Order: sequence, then C-alpha cells, then structure tokens
Amino acid sequence: MTFDGTTVSMLLTGIGESLFMVFTSSFFSYLFGIPLGIILVVTDKDGIYPIPWLQRTLGLIINLFRSVPFIILLISVTPVTRAIVGTILGPKAIVPPLVIAAAPYVARVVESSLKEVDSGVIEAAKSMGASVSQIIWKVLLPETKPSLLIGAALSVTTILSYSAMAGFVGGGGLGDIAIRYGYYRYQTEMMLVTVAIIVIIVQIIQETGMRLSKKSDKRIR
Repeated sequence: MTFDGTTVSMLLTGIGESLFMVFTSSFFSYLFGIPLGIILVVTDKDGIYPIPWLQRTLGLIINLFRSVPFIILLISVTPVTRAIVGTILGPKAIVPPLVIAAAPYVARVVESSLKEVDSGVIEAAKSMGASVSQIIWKVLLPETKPSLLIGAALSVTTILSYSAMAGFVGGGGLGDIAIRYGYYRYQTEMMLVTVAIIVIIVQIIQETGMRLSKKSDKRIR
C-alpha cells in the first residue's frame, strides 16, 4: 500500500480520536478513582478513620470490575453508553466503558501510592490535632505526589491499550484503523504503522510522567 494524503489524513484522524478517548477517559477515571483510592486507605482497619466493612465492600466491588475483560465490559455496558452519550458508535461512545474499566484500576494505583506514606508522618499530624481531611490534603496527597504521577502515566498507558480495542465495536481511533485495514484487509504495513504510533505515544506519556515525578520529588534537589 502507498501512504498518500488520504492515508496520512486517516492516521491523523485516528491519532486525534485515540487521544480524545484516552485523555477524556483518564480525566473522568481519576475524578472517580482518586476518591475511591483515598476511601480504601482511610477506612482500612489500620487507616486514619477505620470502617473495615466499608473498606472490604468497596474493595470487593473494585476487584469485581477489574476482573471483567474490557472487551466483555465494552459490550455489556452498551445500554449505559447509549443513555449517557446517545450512541454506541464513535470515540465518544468508548469513553463511558473506558471510565468504568479504568476507574477501579486507578483506585488501586492511588491506594498503593498512599500506603507508601510513613505511618510516623501520619501519627505526627494526628498528634498536632490535624483532622482527617487535613491529613488527606496536607499529608497523604503531597507526600505521594511523585508516586501518583508515575501511577498516572501507567494508568493512561493502560487506558490507551484498552482504547485500541474500540475498533471491534466501531469506536474509531488507531485501534479501529489497525483492525479494519491491518486485520480485515490484510494490510500488514498499516498494522505496523498504527502499532508504531501507539508505541510512540506510550513512550511520550511514560517519559512525561517520569519527568514530572522527578521534578515534584522533594528528595531530589
């Protein structure tokens, strides 16, 4: 095949659609995932406001959603997608299932980062009379900012890999191009090009996350 103007335009459109799906989904995934991760840590039996039954119940729900393969989830939540965005086709239609799939993953990433905070730091904040909200906003989140940024890079790249499956249901993006041309039409060159573009995007996201993490790490000066 030849990479003429039409092909280049199609690839640029695919890149734009993929980035739209990934960053929109990432925003909403973190909008839900960060509070969920905080609740998991705070309500743990060793947390700053223990509510074991809530922590266990929320953890079970999160694990259930994480265990469902994305392609199955994508099809299963079709009625929800239609109710939210009014269609089950195109990049916008992939955002709701991406958020449903990624938010539990983000919650676990956030939980893992927050648990890295030294218990002594938390105890010191408690001894000074800090409230639960103050400990969260002034101790937990600031102390784990570098780790959270690295986790964000990993989460976004995971969401990008999920979005590549959108092509199976007409969701658009680079995954759709790879499937329609590379798989169904046996155009291996197109498949390789889309994979190469995805790899480049992943590298850019990871490198950006690492740089931001190092810049925000108070231990590195």
